Amino acid sequence: MECTRKQRYRRIEEATKEELNALKEKVNKSIWRQKFHIQPVTGLLNDPNGFSYFNGEYHLFYQWFPLGPVHGLKYWYHTKSKDLVNWQNVGIGIKPNDYFDSHGAYSGSAICHDGKLHLMYTGNTRDENWVRHPYQCLAVMNENGRIEKLQEPVIKEVPKGYTDHYRDPKVWKENDTFYAVIGAQRENKTGCIVLYSSPDLKNWTFEGEVQTNLKEFGFMWECPDYFELDGKGVLIFSPQGLEPKGDQFQNIYQSGYLLGNTLDLKTKVFEHGEFVELDRGFDFYAPQTTIDHKGRRLLVGWMGLPEIEYPTDKDGWAHCLTLPRELTVQNGKLIQCPVKELETLRQDSVNVKDILDDEKKMYEGFNGTTYELICEFTNMEADEVGIEFRSCKDEKTVISYNRKEQKVTLDRTHSGEVPAKEYGTTRTCSVEGDTLKLHLFVDTSSVEIFINDGVEVFTSRIFPRPESTDIRFFARNGKVTLDTTKYNLSTMN
Repeated sequence: MECTRKQRYRRIEEATKEELNALKEKVNKSIWRQKFHIQPVTGLLNDPNGFSYFNGEYHLFYQWFPLGPVHGLKYWYHTKSKDLVNWQNVGIGIKPNDYFDSHGAYSGSAICHDGKLHLMYTGNTRDENWVRHPYQCLAVMNENGRIEKLQEPVIKEVPKGYTDHYRDPKVWKENDTFYAVIGAQRENKTGCIVLYSSPDLKNWTFEGEVQTNLKEFGFMWECPDYFELDGKGVLIFSPQGLEPKGDQFQNIYQSGYLLGNTLDLKTKVFEHGEFVELDRGFDFYAPQTTIDHKGRRLLVGWMGLPEIEYPTDKDGWAHCLTLPRELTVQNGKLIQCPVKELETLRQDSVNVKDILDDEKKMYEGFNGTTYELICEFTNMEADEVGIEFRSCKDEKTVISYNRKEQKVTLDRTHSGEVPAKEYGTTRTCSVEGDTLKLHLFVDTSSVEIFINDGVEVFTSRIFPRPESTDIRFFARNGKVTLDTTKYNLSTMN
């Protein structure tokens, strides 16, 4: 255990140039490196942090352990973009090198204030008995991108009634007051979210627990995010410890939202509807949102999950981030759509209109390993319709719609190397209607599928062989009208 712990808590500063170069070389040889997603140069990426628009650019940080695909000593790694499409690696943003973050700069958020970007995060520490003590910390980035940490935590203690699982501050401002929600675990081992207020981002007052009607809902709530959208209050969080329930909660841990009235900051009461999963796929966790200069509420998630081994581990790296999505509220539901800027990745396109009649068909130009595919099925009489992609003789990933059950299913049983089989190889959700629109972004080792313009989303890593390139459309037991367009995509700069 000590040996493993030692390896996991090695600093990048302790690694030789030769070791780092050898690791980079190994990572770059991986057949599953992505073309248009944010991914780590080496090691492990997890939660998106500090998502913000500042000084004319989008900034995204992420949790990073550079020396291998394990959850070790976490740094904040910094990327930035002018267009949400082409992301530039800036380098390490926050190093875990102070007493208050000695065992990891854990997740947090960002807010613009006084012409600077303020980064509030959890500092993870352990004592000689390996007992954890979390601190809430602050770092400040100026216009030149220079980041300096405050030399004292801004929240030093965990309030009575909560365990040391107390992390992931998400900060916002209302009138003259800053607020932050933090993910917490009560002493009775149930999850919740607490609220703080501050006049200046440095002096924080514990306001108490956010009052929801979920009294016992998993053992820990991670990565909370509160915002208001289209007149509604939205509380996003990632609860751990939910039992599977029908088609819901099939992954090891979940991410979802509560939609309701705006949070009453005085009483801390949040009146809301049911908890709804944000994503129906296999690999989505710890999302974070920001509001940009165009007034859009944007979301990015971690395309991965804790405590799961992935096929890229043996190549020296793990995980990526999702594509940015714009959020709106429609008919009492949070809708996610890929940001419009992604259209700038499009190169040549091919379109097919056809009628499928109890058959499976391939079309010229419909193949590849990285592309965008938009497909509409209308005049549906068939019992089942769908698409097989990243397909060859013995591999395929399938998205299908069962018209009688009115359910969409993503099946990665035969997708190549399949991670986390113990949690199943299919994911399903209900979608109503006799028309179906599927919008796929397929990268080398992932797929993001937006159903009916973002009513549901399936995000998943897939690990097929490079030669699995076919796309096949099918209808079973009846006819359907097909209208589909495929775009080749340029690689992210």
